[in-house]
Amino acid sequence: MTEPALDTRARQVLLAIIAEYVETTEPVGSRSVARRHMRGLSPATIRNVMADLEDMGYLVQPHTSAGRVPTDKAYRYYVDELERMRWTPAAPGPPAAARESGLPPVAPDRVMAEASTRLSAGSHRTGILLAPPLTSTVLDRLELVRLGDGRALLVLVTDSGWITTRPVALEARHAADELREMGRSLTRRYRGHTFQAVLDDLSAPADTLDPLWTRHGALVEQIMALLRDRTLYISGATNLLDHPDFGEKATLRRLLKAFEEKARLIDVLTQMAGERGVQVIIGTENPVPDMQECSLITSSFMFRDQVLGVLGVVGPRRMQYSGVIGLVEETARQVSTSLARPGPDQLYLPG
Repeated sequence: MTEPALDTRARQVLLAIIAEYVETTEPVGSRSVARRHMRGLSPATIRNVMADLEDMGYLVQPHTSAGRVPTDKAYRYYVDELERMRWTPAAPGPPAAARESGLPPVAPDRVMAEASTRLSAGSHRTGILLAPPLTSTVLDRLELVRLGDGRALLVLVTDSGWITTRPVALEARHAADELREMGRSLTRRYRGHTFQAVLDDLSAPADTLDPLWTRHGALVEQIMALLRDRTLYISGATNLLDHPDFGEKATLRRLLKAFEEKARLIDVLTQMAGERGVQVIIGTENPVPDMQECSLITSSFMFRDQVLGVLGVVGPRRMQYSGVIGLVEETARQVSTSLARPGPDQLYLPG
């Protein structure tokens, strides 16, 4: 059954409570709302509306004598309202800062590393960036170039022209011609396939006597490692120490553990990278239990009109969503612009 929409008064009271709580971190009472936000209504009228909002799941009362605080549902309503109204924040601080500091046209790996740092500095929270989610990328060609000293350079080129490279070790003395032919063979076999499809095929070969494995098994393992690789940049995790929302050591410890282990966070970001534009995950909407005291605001960034990765900010559920959304959106635009004009020798080198 669809929940009835909030009427104008309930909407105004809810947004006033969110604004007050974000600013003060204290439970909000009816007198504060009447005095600072809605002078045309009496505290008694506002209390009645607050009681209704609590019954609907938008507010909770931490203590009997305390005011109310917004729930995840309230923050979701607020974020959806921002999107619906195409609201532009009156205070252009973070987005303006992002514009003024423009990302320089440098090597792509440096652009992405600096982007997470800028997000952290601009939001005073934790900045994150997931480099290309290679499992959803389509292969155009693969090349192996002998470097000497028992190494070769593995070069992967996607259908959008994105180039990924990594030095790989050679167990035997593979001739340069043999390596080139192996690259051509893999290209013929897998061109037009997603990296995930290539991984699935290589992980369970139909023919156990396939020469690819019998002669080059160790090299194939290194190719698979690069196909799986997803670099996650995290900047400013210690900024969370400054937020009273994470005053409980257990809450902060769980969150830092999620940053350290990365795997679950990478999975969430990989799913979010499948969509263009800004996305917001609030509290219990996050499938990572250790991050359910947070909100995650992300935006995809592009390369030649294809989603390449995702960047964003992790912070407490109590935050100025409009400003942070603006910062994330602007940073994604800048990263996309920077990646669209790399120099001819600039390759992406995963960490």
